[in-house]
Amino acid sequence: MINKLYTFKNHLKESLGDPKFRKEWGKSELEYQLACQLIEKRLSKKLSQRALAKKINSTQAVVSSIETMDANPSLSLLKRIAEALEAKLQVQIK
Repeated sequence: MINKLYTFKNHLKESLGDPKFRKEWGKSELEYQLACQLIEKRLSKKLSQRALAKKINSTQAVVSSIETMDANPSLSLLKRIAEALEAKLQVQIK
């Protein structure tokens, strides 16, 4: 018998079968996507949270809060983060 690794993606796929969970998850999808993209970009630049915070004249706690979806960053802060990561910030209303 082979033990299969249970990942977050597995758990999410399972959980999305519950209509109540799916509704709540939908409300946080934007924050989740932002957090994932920020983490991915930061790691691709080989920056720690502390190093990124220094580049944006902020604290590691602020970066951590965004990455854990515990913050509601301002557009100004997102612009500074994008600039520090040499990335393009896009905001859309569809």
